[in-house]
Amino acid sequence: MSSTFGSLNTAFGGLTAANKGLAVTGQNIANAGTAGYTRQRIESQSLSPIAQTGLIRSTSPEAGQGVAVTGIVRLGDAMLDNKVRTSAATAGYTAVRAETYSQIEGILSEPGPNGVSARLDSFWASWQDLSNNATEAAPAGALLQDAASLTSQINAGYNALEDQWTSSRGQLDTQVAALNITAAQVADLNGKIREALAAGGSPNELIDQRTTLTTNLAALAGATVRDNVDGTTDVLIGGNALVAGSDAHSVRLTGSTTMTGASADPVRIEWADRVHPGLSLSSGEIAGAISSLAGADANGTGGPIAEAAESFNALAVQLATMVNTVHRGGVTPDGRTGLDFFATTPGQPAARSLSLVATSGADLASGAAGKGGHDGSIAALISQVGTGTASPDASWSKFVTRTGVDSRSALQNGILAENLANAASDAQVSGASVSLDDESMNLLAYQRAYQANARVMTALDDMLDTLISRTGLVGR
Repeated sequence: MSSTFGSLNTAFGGLTAANKGLAVTGQNIANAGTAGYTRQRIESQSLSPIAQTGLIRSTSPEAGQGVAVTGIVRLGDAMLDNKVRTSAATAGYTAVRAETYSQIEGILSEPGPNGVSARLDSFWASWQDLSNNATEAAPAGALLQDAASLTSQINAGYNALEDQWTSSRGQLDTQVAALNITAAQVADLNGKIREALAAGGSPNELIDQRTTLTTNLAALAGATVRDNVDGTTDVLIGGNALVAGSDAHSVRLTGSTTMTGASADPVRIEWADRVHPGLSLSSGEIAGAISSLAGADANGTGGPIAEAAESFNALAVQLATMVNTVHRGGVTPDGRTGLDFFATTPGQPAARSLSLVATSGADLASGAAGKGGHDGSIAALISQVGTGTASPDASWSKFVTRTGVDSRSALQNGILAENLANAASDAQVSGASVSLDDESMNLLAYQRAYQANARVMTALDDMLDTLISRTGLVGR
């Protein structure tokens, strides 16, 4: 049997629910510009009438007991969150690969006046000029200058690739450290979320922070997330748990610290705290960096940086071998023969150590033996070394073309992956972000509800005052 005091309690429940709704709406509005924040909403349910017991039961309809707030929910979408993580992992991998190829193309400078191809053309043309003017100092000086420019270009290209490899290795160290730190933060948040839920609190803001961090882990290492019944999440990389509840494991980077050693001792990531440390990643920035740092192999399918460096090395070896072979058969103006034009340092990459043996026109064996000092037939033969399908120029052109194709493919894959990641992020934001228009309407609705429930309490208070203070005074 309902009473005036029961109605007062019903009005108070409505007042409390409206007040909670105002508080949640205010939280949404305050965080409208906060990155990673997911809008919230109160959940409520009506309370049924209290069942009558005893001998006397009411046969008239009974009003309910009002409303109760059952929770504050995040309006996020687990499926969209997962799509964001998946697309972030792919975008992270392709972005690193695209940037690697972009830097390689910048080092090559092909086609262009500062590329190796242009230097080769000038070098062969200088030998042709010398063949027509074998006794003059100017063509000899021009040849030596062009040869020095060519060797310098090859040296600089190889060294730049080695610097790129070393820089990428250092960045990878930083990324692995960030992975470990982020994993520890997720584990800490898992513990706090579990405690908040066990105490009946609302961990929504903590869940927002964890969602942002797990997205970062996906971008770094292709992490996937598995939700647990206690409110925690497990984070997996390479099929194994990086984070399990409130416990976090760590990884480490091992392998060669130099490009020349990467073939024998590949750069790799391992578990730092497990008996079996093997770990393989297929997506994320770290996986992209590891694949870019792979050593060169016999099939030419190794890491792009090391393969580019190996192409510089192969060019230096081929150039020195073919030019020296012809040059040894020539005679210098003072009668010397069997001389090399190029030299490399044993134990060092040919591209880094390629240098000139000849230092002046007197060291150029431009003529054939027995044909006189004006003969330039050997110089003419050397000028033709750059022609044909087996020439250094043809090998270099093949490498440049292949690199251009691979770079374009990597760039297109990067753009596509970035667009998919942006689309997934937009879809997530669309469903989870705060709309100030919607919150303004909610604010007005809760305000009116608060005022209406307050008015009910005022009316009931007046009724009780009349009942208590004036009963028995009527007719006096």
